[in-house]
Amino acid sequence: MTVICYTLQVKKSDSELPVESPVPFRTGSNGEFEPAAPTARDRWADELFHRLTAENAKRLGVSRRDFVSSTMGTATALLVINQVYGCDSGTGGGGDDAGFDVDAGMMQDAGACEPLTGAEFIFDVQTHHVNPNGSWREGGGFEGALRGFIQASCGEPDFVDCFDADHYIRELFVNSDTAVAVLSQVPAVPGSSPLETEEAAVTREIVNRMADSERLLIHGIVVPDRGPEQLDGMQALKEEQRIAAWKVYTQFGGWRLDDEAIGIPFIDKARELDVKIVCAHKGLSQFGLDPSVSSADDIGVVAPMFPDVSFLVYHSGFEVNVPEGPYDPTSRQGVDTLVRAVLDNGIGKQGNVYAELGSTWRFLMTNPEAAGHVLGKLLLYLGEDRILWGTDSIWYGAPQDQISAFRAFEIGESMQEIYGYPALTERAKEKILGLNAAALYGVDVEETRCAIREDDFASAKLAMDADPALRRPSYRQLGPQSRREFLRYLKIHEDLPG
Repeated sequence: MTVICYTLQVKKSDSELPVESPVPFRTGSNGEFEPAAPTARDRWADELFHRLTAENAKRLGVSRRDFVSSTMGTATALLVINQVYGCDSGTGGGGDDAGFDVDAGMMQDAGACEPLTGAEFIFDVQTHHVNPNGSWREGGGFEGALRGFIQASCGEPDFVDCFDADHYIRELFVNSDTAVAVLSQVPAVPGSSPLETEEAAVTREIVNRMADSERLLIHGIVVPDRGPEQLDGMQALKEEQRIAAWKVYTQFGGWRLDDEAIGIPFIDKARELDVKIVCAHKGLSQFGLDPSVSSADDIGVVAPMFPDVSFLVYHSGFEVNVPEGPYDPTSRQGVDTLVRAVLDNGIGKQGNVYAELGSTWRFLMTNPEAAGHVLGKLLLYLGEDRILWGTDSIWYGAPQDQISAFRAFEIGESMQEIYGYPALTERAKEKILGLNAAALYGVDVEETRCAIREDDFASAKLAMDADPALRRPSYRQLGPQSRREFLRYLKIHEDLPG
């Protein structure tokens, strides 16, 4: 893949911005990290996108909005990312480093946009929504935080409804190609969570009834630092709510998985209950909290101790403010912490440690070089069978932009030659996007595919295909977009992540 770079001269008359890019050029925060300030390059990307959008929509005789909502609009956005963020990145220029497999012809021919489409079985292992009618609203903290997301302006009289189960179901299963998902929760003591486990179970039943198959699984949130009653409650989560895995946030409470008083008893209980999937938030250190307890180094200790337990490393140890390059064995930050934990403890490519991409891929989408290094390192040291697809939806809205971008992404030949990275092949993408998670969670891919073809969500998609006005999504840059917005978010959010 070759990225062609050129300079755009922007005129004052080009400042009209009729629609937003289907792949936002800046990643807002999900509440777990401080977003970078907008740069001149970000403004250049917006200007270039709208120039190309106007030119090609006029050439094709369609409205700008219709153009942007098509695959040609997505191709345009990815082409802009290649040209604006993929050039002069410190690796010798655009060349064959990493980027999206798109070209100028895709901006004028929807039939040429095949790299953006696909029939992969997509299994999203990290998704979220809230219950607008829960008792958590009495405290007001999380409600105020939700107001910081642009999704709150979706048009509902009560803005919190923009994050409810209805919007979640529509964005995930109708407005994207997602086949199966896992619904998770934020770290909170039961009774004060924006989404209690029993409420997540209700959403699961709605989705699976509409699908007439198992398209939604749920996590059971455990806060083991809060005392033995948390471990005692794990049996009820399994038996009454039928949870598929456990979710923990070690940095919220300041504990580690290898802590003999907290982490080890929790894992022992998970084994005892025969729910042997532990999903641990690692990386994306919460603003103001100790990053050492968010490090993935404890994974390397507990994984060999519990070989029959699968450890899913959420966010793969990624940190927003840590530059990602080739693996550095002396590094104690970012994705290198996960790679180091795996290598130092003899955990091979068929081991019990999995790297998850929620928010990580979303943030890397506009940094092709860093994306190439992160995916390259994970492929090289963990292998294509141990990487899992996650999006952190619906904090970022419908995940279709993330899906389309991942389909088109390539690790260039020069990066493969210099760093030894494997190619991101179509087979590897199929595994990462869903087959790995299906195997882990015991989901029958073919049986689920057959059921999906005739379920209620398929009918809704057909209705949208017949009516472009229904099909057109509203592209929004969700989440705090600057330091000021992020600090305001934290102030009203009372230290909970998005």
